[in-house]
Amino acid sequence: MPGGRLTQQERQQIALGVADGLAYAEIARRLDRPTSTVTREVMRNGGPTAYRADLAHRATERRTHRRGQTAPRGPGAPEQAHGRDAEAVRAYEETFTTVLMGSGMPTMMSRVMACLTLTDTGSLTASELVQRLQVSPASISKAIAFLESQGFVRRERDERRRERYVVDDDIWYQSMIASARSTAQIVETARQGVGVLGPETPAAVRLENVARFLDFVSESIARAAEQARDILHTKPEAPSGGAAAPSSERG
Repeated sequence: MPGGRLTQQERQQIALGVADGLAYAEIARRLDRPTSTVTREVMRNGGPTAYRADLAHRATERRTHRRGQTAPRGPGAPEQAHGRDAEAVRAYEETFTTVLMGSGMPTMMSRVMACLTLTDTGSLTASELVQRLQVSPASISKAIAFLESQGFVRRERDERRRERYVVDDDIWYQSMIASARSTAQIVETARQGVGVLGPETPAAVRLENVARFLDFVSESIARAAEQARDILHTKPEAPSGGAAAPSSERG
């Protein structure tokens, strides 16, 4: 299986495959590349409706150039916490960002969410996010506002009265509950439509089927989120002469 960066010819093949409606797995098979490579390539360069091989190639060259200018070199480079491989962490952050984008989250919001999630503290200030992601404060502010509206991020003040943006286990629970509530609103609205359109009409039957399906899904999501928080919540213990190990807690 070939390694290294995608070539311009490979990007052209990806563009053709996307235009033909091929699945990412099929495009990857034809290129003899991992599916994740193709998925990440498309999602970080406009998505399936806007991907263009020439623009994607130039954008990658610019990112590589910027990374070469800003990456610390030599013995003066800061060490990663816990002996982590800095390049592996960077590559994983890109992969995680791409997956979030694939779920429908906008690009900048995905980058901020991934950055917060992959910090050991689970929280960063606006200025720290600006420095890490090399974007404007306005971009961070817009991304945080979106993530907060979706229940993915909460705000708190630290001991220096700085506002910090936090991602933790409870945030994912709250986000799932918010999603279930949003789905329940669609259910209610769909059932209102049944009355407006008239029972037994084709459109009303369709709406009732939508309502029944989404009602079941939203209740299942809320129930599963409650059970998961009670049963599966873990947090690392303070190390004492050895590596930290997760311990299960009910909470």
